Amino acid sequence: MVALKILMIGAGGIGGYYAARLADAGHQVVLTARGDHLEALRAKGLTVDYQGQVLQHRLPACDHQELIRDYHPNDFDLVAIALKSTATGAVMTELSDWLCAGSVPVLSLQNGIDNEPLIAEVVGEERVLGGLAVRIGGHITEPGKVFAEGVAQIVIGAWPIPKTDDLRVELLKTLALAFNEAGIPTTVSENIRYELWRKLVINNGVNPLSALTHLDTRSLTHHPEFGKVVYGMMAETVKASEADGVNLTRQDLDDMFELISNFNAIKTSMLVDNEKGRPLELDSIAGAVLRRCAQLGVDAPYTFTVNALLRQQQ
Repeated sequence: MVALKILMIGAGGIGGYYAARLADAGHQVVLTARGDHLEALRAKGLTVDYQGQVLQHRLPACDHQELIRDYHPNDFDLVAIALKSTATGAVMTELSDWLCAGSVPVLSLQNGIDNEPLIAEVVGEERVLGGLAVRIGGHITEPGKVFAEGVAQIVIGAWPIPKTDDLRVELLKTLALAFNEAGIPTTVSENIRYELWRKLVINNGVNPLSALTHLDTRSLTHHPEFGKVVYGMMAETVKASEADGVNLTRQDLDDMFELISNFNAIKTSMLVDNEKGRPLELDSIAGAVLRRCAQLGVDAPYTFTVNALLRQQQ
């Protein structure tokens, strides 16, 4: 297979892991980062600890101003965004002129269901690929170093849905083949919005509550009281999906609860962010559910309460 050139915007726990896997397979990967992490990437390269396996690569790394100065968007076959969803709007504003100077497709690998619309506002729907990282936990342990665990699957698809003679269909096949050959289990969905909502069911079920209680996912789902709260928040997310016309079902709810209950005991990204004093992705997770429940005129008491308690801590 021809090596792809991929820009990974955000080389944290998720982006760093996938970048290392792709580099291992011979693809050309450029990273963006900032601060001490960027300096460490430049000085020592990227080190990823994946469940005891160490991946090390010296990859080009830059901040966004250097990206704009040194690269053209069409230098890349794909721009992948693995930033926190709290940064999506600002980054798309910062890179809007640069992105609009080219035609490179943009893939979101972020939490939430509102990133793709923000990207589409800048580059147009025809260039947007929706995506989600499934059954992976990851975070920066120190500048230049990342820890990741889990099956680390990816689901990708044309956002919001494939169109007739959609050029993204062939691109998605190419990406899926390349990612799978790189050791990243990847599938293509014909309904990526459905997949994004199913992941939001899990994220809203465990992320805010883990940040509040400081418990990992297994401790939460197997706890006699908190397990019920997790299920309740997941059920509220299923209800909220109706506002977007996705209409998840009780089966989706039970499938997602079983999935997270049987997953590794991981510290969620929101718990890690809370411990490090970083902004939480509350608005893109719990907030997304609450806004849509308000549109539907239904209450979401579990999500409302946990969200309010976490905001009070900030």
